[in-house]
Amino acid sequence: MPNYFMPAETAAHERIFMAFPSGGYTLGQSEAEAEAARTAWSNVARAVARFTPVTMIVDPSALADARRHLGESVDFAVRELDDAWMRDIGPTFVRDAAGELFAVNWNFNGWGAQAWAHWGKDSKIASEVAALTETKVLRALITNEGGGIHVDGEGTVLATRSVQLDPGRNPGKAEADIETEFARLLGATKTIWLERGLTRDNEEFGTRGHVDIVACFAAPGVVLFHDQQNPEHPDFEVSGQVRKQLESAVDAKGRKLTLIPVPAPTVLTDTEGWVDYSYINHLVTNAGVIACTFGDPMDAQALQILAEAYPGREVVGVDARELFARGGGIHCITQQLPT
Repeated sequence: MPNYFMPAETAAHERIFMAFPSGGYTLGQSEAEAEAARTAWSNVARAVARFTPVTMIVDPSALADARRHLGESVDFAVRELDDAWMRDIGPTFVRDAAGELFAVNWNFNGWGAQAWAHWGKDSKIASEVAALTETKVLRALITNEGGGIHVDGEGTVLATRSVQLDPGRNPGKAEADIETEFARLLGATKTIWLERGLTRDNEEFGTRGHVDIVACFAAPGVVLFHDQQNPEHPDFEVSGQVRKQLESAVDAKGRKLTLIPVPAPTVLTDTEGWVDYSYINHLVTNAGVIACTFGDPMDAQALQILAEAYPGREVVGVDARELFARGGGIHCITQQLPT
């Protein structure tokens, strides 16, 4: 059986793929809300483009808006879209032992066939992006999304049980089944299981707990994790559980992990309830780190932590409040193509 491996996100990137918001809840109920979404996605795209070329997938209905917001700062590829979360609808790029690039299609089904989600068009985007990059498609034997995994590039993957064992995604599958597929497609010989994601992300309009808002590898053996320090927030208990699970874990090389807590923003709620604002949901791309900010007193400290975790890279903060209001962050709307 061929062996594939996913490079760490800190490895070099040829390009970043994104998708432009074009409809549904992402655009909201008014033109003002739609413009806020378009502006938020565009701000991220321009920040990324300082370090890595960006291809923006755009629904035909949104091309004029995309060009108005982005001009010549990115490349455009017109394809039909339901939504704009490229990390999840796009492919995960991996290599084989000879170094050839492949695109993993995770069988996107609206984050576990959520009642509010539409994915008929989005389910084709992984293959469409693979075609744009002239890479062969590997069809996964499980349903997953790019936000449901984070790898160290040396055989370790972080994942949550709430996503991978979700009956809406993988009914009847056990941990061993998921690990077998992670080994085949990602080269992961060790899965570090976290129980669940953040509170809001586990509620009705969330992903059921993506790991990329909770914890990520800054380097092999080094994990950044979301540290909610206010006991009034339900994520206070979640953060404590995540810390305990990571403290007891070892990676594929048998190393204990070095843990770096990244404090949550001081804002606890918005008009919809408890927020899941998280600095963990950032993109590392070539010489840059594109980080979420929230107009929060904790922003400066979080950006400094990221700068120390990724030495030699420029950390650029982009206001992510409009992204999080729609269900995700900067990592969620980007997907890297390794060089």
